[in-house]
Amino acid sequence: MIAPHAAPFPALEELALQPELPDPLRMLDGTRITTAEQWWERRRPELLALFEHYMYGHAPAPPPLELRSELASTSALRGKARIKLATIELASPEGVPPIDVLLVLPERRAGPVPVFLGINFGGNHSVLADASVPEARCHQLGAHSRAARGSAAAAWNVERIIEQGYGLVTFHSCDVKPDRPRADEGLARYLPAADEHGRPHDWATLRIWAWAASRVLDYLQADPEVDAQRCAIVGHSRMGKAALLAAALDPRFALGLVLQAGCGGSAPSRSSTGESVRQINQGFPHWFNAEFKRFGAEPARLPFDQHCLAALVAPRPLLFAAALEDAWANPLGQLQVLRAARPVYQLLEPARGEQPGALPELPAELPPPGELSGGKLGYFLRAGTHSMTAEDWAAFLRFAGRWL
Repeated sequence: MIAPHAAPFPALEELALQPELPDPLRMLDGTRITTAEQWWERRRPELLALFEHYMYGHAPAPPPLELRSELASTSALRGKARIKLATIELASPEGVPPIDVLLVLPERRAGPVPVFLGINFGGNHSVLADASVPEARCHQLGAHSRAARGSAAAAWNVERIIEQGYGLVTFHSCDVKPDRPRADEGLARYLPAADEHGRPHDWATLRIWAWAASRVLDYLQADPEVDAQRCAIVGHSRMGKAALLAAALDPRFALGLVLQAGCGGSAPSRSSTGESVRQINQGFPHWFNAEFKRFGAEPARLPFDQHCLAALVAPRPLLFAAALEDAWANPLGQLQVLRAARPVYQLLEPARGEQPGALPELPAELPPPGELSGGKLGYFLRAGTHSMTAEDWAAFLRFAGRWL
């Protein structure tokens, strides 16, 4: 849980207009951060608090996990993999909905396996066309339909993940908060409305999804079949926004893989390309807190931008992936976000004794499609439109193979 900030943050009209991306190494009061110690002790906590206040909302402290019930595992993918189903229940309060987790693990393994953890949109049964995976409990955009079984299997590319020696862990976003602007459903209706200081828990949907990903990681840390220290958080589009947020907030995620997350995720709020802050808040008012909606006309007053969220992942590896024809998600803007986060990685790199080549320059312009650019801060561009494909997973696996 993030500690309350020492003083109230300024109102929107009191914030300076900053047309360019703010310096991630300059405090709100203008103090310049020059050492790794200052980053960890001062700037990183301030940025976390700023994102909570102005964008994603404040979340409650996690209650303990009381029950981790697992169903008998079954063989899958022609004997290459094993399916395990777990139901995570929070110890309190009474009646809080459980989170159903699907684990697909290699059948043959020498020990605990590294995993990709992703939030799915269509239900666990959409990820793998296997009758042993129950249909989703939560009804969201047809997620409960039998026709949805296996409908997202190509996007998740599970067989290739297994063949490369990794496992896939996933849960349904609807289990924790359906993707619609209703405050009376999902986890938030059961958990405390404010903390012990009286500060409201104004966590919005993206924050709830990211919070739930950390609760699944809590469970994975107790699973002897999973190497939870090598857990990569992965997401596409709105789930990419949640994945980046989870990686920024929870340093236990070893690596972040963010695909086409666009505005409010991997693309800058200060941009005339693609979706704008005003548009995203009009179309998806539940994704962000009330403060963020005030910046629709003046995103340049934000005291941060998404490069600061990417910087919060430092020094862990982070990959942004984009598609050439996905203009709405702003492929060039995503590259600019990574480039602007690089000074924080540079600041922290010497302190960790990184190997040579860990942080090469990223290109200033879009690289050729199919090229994996950069090092620990990586960028991948492919031809095509807004989707998650086998080509994306090939890049994810290459990146994970180097850093995970």
